Amino acid sequence: MKLYKLNKKELVDYCKSLGIETKEKTRNTLMEDAETYGNQQILQAKKDGTDFELLYSKIEELSNRYAETLNGKIEDRKEEMLEDDTSHYLIYRVLGISNERGQLIDVYQNTGRFLYKYAGSFLEEATVLCFKFNNLKGKRTLVDNTVGSKPKTFEIDFLDGNNAIEIKWRDATTDGDHITKEHTRVECITS
Repeated sequence: MKLYKLNKKELVDYCKSLGIETKEKTRNTLMEDAETYGNQQILQAKKDGTDFELLYSKIEELSNRYAETLNGKIEDRKEEMLEDDTSHYLIYRVLGISNERGQLIDVYQNTGRFLYKYAGSFLEEATVLCFKFNNLKGKRTLVDNTVGSKPKTFEIDFLDGNNAIEIKWRDATTDGDHITKEHTRVECITS
């Protein structure tokens, strides 16, 4: 879970769900406590010989959460689309596409957009979990951009000292701006 993306209330709720005391703790302390909790859970599972089962259950929980969120986003967007401007269907008709087929194309395009986004994010989080079970020192980290002004920070998927792993799934696209950002990210990590 990307703890740094949670607002304070969400982080407090998450920590409470783990049984972590939250009173008068800062956001950073809560994130550290949640990470420590997760690390202790992994260490105990390794000691008990149940680390594979724990990893499997965490990935299953993650996939269930992503599937539920994805389905919700798709259904919400389908509802919104009922109110969308459909003037672009005119060009579809000019090109021989019926209104019904045009609607299906729009639904599938929007569904595909959400699917790619959530598939990539799920694979990234599942991979970070696998790395975490192998190396408790590494973690997802925000690094300040010391080279340029945009973006202000970079997310490193898994960082242990100066060893950084950036996770990309096969269907991810890269353009010139993305490649420049990756080069800047490497410069920031090594400086």
